[in-house]
Amino acid sequence: MPNLTTLGAHDLRAVHEDIRRRYQAFAERKLKLNLTRGKPSSKQLDLCNELLSLPGADYLAGGVDTRNYGELQGLPELRAQLAPIFGVSPDRVILGDNASLSLMHDAVVYSMLKGTVDSEKPWSRESRVAFICPVPGYDRHFSICAQFGIEMIPVPMLATGPDMDAVEKLVAADPQIKGMWCVPKYSNPCGTVYANETVERLAKMKTAARDFRLFWDNAYAVHHLTAERVEIANIDELCARHGNPNRAFIFGSTSKITFAGAGVALFAGSKDNAAWYLKNMSMRTIGGDKVNQLRHIRLFNSNGGVAALMDRHRESLAPKFEQVLNTFEQVLGDSGVAKWTRPKGGYFISLEVLDGCAKRVVQLAKEAGVELTPAGATHPLGKDPQDRFIRIAPSFPELAEVTEAVQGVAVCVLLAATEKLLQSHAG
Repeated sequence: MPNLTTLGAHDLRAVHEDIRRRYQAFAERKLKLNLTRGKPSSKQLDLCNELLSLPGADYLAGGVDTRNYGELQGLPELRAQLAPIFGVSPDRVILGDNASLSLMHDAVVYSMLKGTVDSEKPWSRESRVAFICPVPGYDRHFSICAQFGIEMIPVPMLATGPDMDAVEKLVAADPQIKGMWCVPKYSNPCGTVYANETVERLAKMKTAARDFRLFWDNAYAVHHLTAERVEIANIDELCARHGNPNRAFIFGSTSKITFAGAGVALFAGSKDNAAWYLKNMSMRTIGGDKVNQLRHIRLFNSNGGVAALMDRHRESLAPKFEQVLNTFEQVLGDSGVAKWTRPKGGYFISLEVLDGCAKRVVQLAKEAGVELTPAGATHPLGKDPQDRFIRIAPSFPELAEVTEAVQGVAVCVLLAATEKLLQSHAG
């Protein structure tokens, strides 16, 4: 494929007609393929089918009857198993239900209604509340902000993490900026890993709001796609070292480690943050699902721990990501109209097309039988001002389906690009 951006109008029209024929041939196959959400595949879920027979008749955990109320903070043994993954001590880990998203939602609600331990008043009584939102980012983070009227301030995501020059300038000047969304390892959707310098700057930066919080969504802490187990700087330790011990609200879960619909979520942070969260949490529950917590303890004990289990996940996931990357390189590599991330972990690839083409690519793909996440989902309120970013999620389909789907997506990128370039020539 020649570099399409350098072709004259005559050659470009010829290439466009060839691509259009390829697209029609793909569409005529009437496939039904889906690359929309980062769901584990059935094969991945099968890795933990042992959970379905656990805990068995022995429902005691350290003398605790897991069938009953109590143990609001969660079973100590599971907290001890998960705490090292998220860089905190077990006494500052709180176990929730199946989804970390629900704990993030609750942390926002508690802050809005009650304020944090460092707040002079509830956030809802402020004249306005704003969050820093690195983009491309996670649509469900943005949805929480939209739900509660929180202003979203986008900052670019760089190879090292959020643009820290922009972040530092914003938070130092505006006391109404109360929070920032962070997916620090294998970020959604770019797969970016925050550099150690970035993490330290987040921990020590001056903020006009005394009660500023990092919503540290470390969702992909152990979700490696290569043999390298990438590590990042410890946000909890750095915040404490720089005199901001309460700055980080840390979230995680086993949702993509065990069962996505029946995992265990966690909140972690400073001693004061943990006490604050527990106090608020005690008003909505008398205790979490300790039977499920016990199931997880026994599953991890019998399967070599979390790291060994995640190695088996990688065996299923990595070939799908390799297929996407290889296809993009083969079909789009020299075209000059697309680039994409090459993540070492996580669940997504970010595809970047010509400005003004993302919505058209998604439309073309849908008409040809391939569902993609809506263009704009990577930005607050679903509005990508450049109409450029598309999130690719290859985890759920079988490898053969990924192969077919990504071939179709690549052709859609070429078709949308040639349409756009021909319009430019006509203008």
